Amino acid sequence: MWVYRSMVRRAKNKDSCEDENSGNESQRTQESGAGSCYLDDDLAHLTKLRSGPHEHLSRAIGGRKLKLPVSPVTMLAARESNFSGRGRFSTSDSCHMLSRFLPTHGPTKLDEIRSRTYVSQFSADGSLFVAGFQRSQIRVYNVEKDWKVQKDIMAKSLRWTITDTCLSPDQRFLVYSSMSPLVHIVNIQSATTESLANITEIHDGLNFSVDDNDDEDEISIFSVKFSTDGRELVAASGDGSIYVYDLGANKLNIRITAHLSDVNTVCFADESGNLIYSGSDDKLCKVWDRRCLVSRGQAAGVLTGHLEGITYIDSRGDGRYFISNGKDQTTKLWDIRKMTSNASPQHESDWDYRWMEYPQKARKLKHANDLSLATYKGHSVLCTLIRCYFSPIYSTAQKYIYTGSSDCSVYIYDLVSGARVAMLDYHDAPVRDCSWHPIYPMLVSSSWDGVIARWDFPGDGLQPLPKPKRNHRRIIY
Repeated sequence: MWVYRSMVRRAKNKDSCEDENSGNESQRTQESGAGSCYLDDDLAHLTKLRSGPHEHLSRAIGGRKLKLPVSPVTMLAARESNFSGRGRFSTSDSCHMLSRFLPTHGPTKLDEIRSRTYVSQFSADGSLFVAGFQRSQIRVYNVEKDWKVQKDIMAKSLRWTITDTCLSPDQRFLVYSSMSPLVHIVNIQSATTESLANITEIHDGLNFSVDDNDDEDEISIFSVKFSTDGRELVAASGDGSIYVYDLGANKLNIRITAHLSDVNTVCFADESGNLIYSGSDDKLCKVWDRRCLVSRGQAAGVLTGHLEGITYIDSRGDGRYFISNGKDQTTKLWDIRKMTSNASPQHESDWDYRWMEYPQKARKLKHANDLSLATYKGHSVLCTLIRCYFSPIYSTAQKYIYTGSSDCSVYIYDLVSGARVAMLDYHDAPVRDCSWHPIYPMLVSSSWDGVIARWDFPGDGLQPLPKPKRNHRRIIY
């Protein structure tokens, strides 16, 4: 662990990740049942550039051909010999080292509540961690103070469960949603630890109904996200719409009639806030450009490839690439430059992911017009809206993707080769959400068994917990 922390301290002073150095990342050997793709795209080259050692490293090992990945001892010795001429590691050198410190050891149980955990995320700087539970409870943990509960929130106007939470960019406020048109906002930096809605603190309600005639049973907010500047919220609804709320004006700004079915996930594509990605039970991913919504009134583009509904989308943050989890038991990687102007409605099946197993024959099928760059298989997306993510840019250069799974595990895949590089198996119920620390090799998984579990890089002296006895009954959403 001392090597990792030393690397982190040095990497904080590095240049941008755009360093023009070369180096080829070795293709990992695929495990049984892992993904079967190999990424042939500009993104593969960019990922290798950002996570590969400097081209001059071969001089430090006597001109021999590099055998990747390069050992930490060789990297450290080469740095001391000033192989790059800079007297330090480049950013990609650091990522080449840090990305090998996978958080696979453990887990350590952080908390356990007698309620299903639906959402969990680190803050952007990793100092806070938020977990939302079905029985109206949200906990904000201070990671830097030994995971002490900084805020214990009892939610207001809850319907069924907490469907999503999101921290503001300045980490002062948290919004939470449920199967309701009201999204509530809480000040998490106030002195009150126990935050009971409208008893110890006011939880302001943001109304996402367009007018009083809206059917509240249809407007169920499944996903809500802050814009990068913290001035807006974007939300996905069960009425097939996307909503954008202006926090400064305290009013609903835009309603987009986006899909023919539930919109399960939505997010801003990049820092500009102009592009929005959405995914729906109509099996389509769509891209929306707010700059031309008024004139066109339709999506900037559509991406087809999933055979069943989309449960989650995560943007790479560059306004070009994103990944999506689908009920067809796959994660797909997309490039919006390949999108089409429209897509024909797909046939609806009688299969229901909430209580039925996915047909074995369907696992071999492929969409006739699959526009995705790569497909990752091995995990399962059943029972609930399982979430997926890119690994952190700071420590891994986003060279991995990871996802929860209804088989009670977390899966980590190599972005380029598609190989499954790790499977974190501990929980006794579906892992709906998981989050990788933005700096350190730490991953937290949250499950319907009510357990919040932390995974670390081996070498910190932590003893792994015994695996619980599995309850093989299917849990209905």
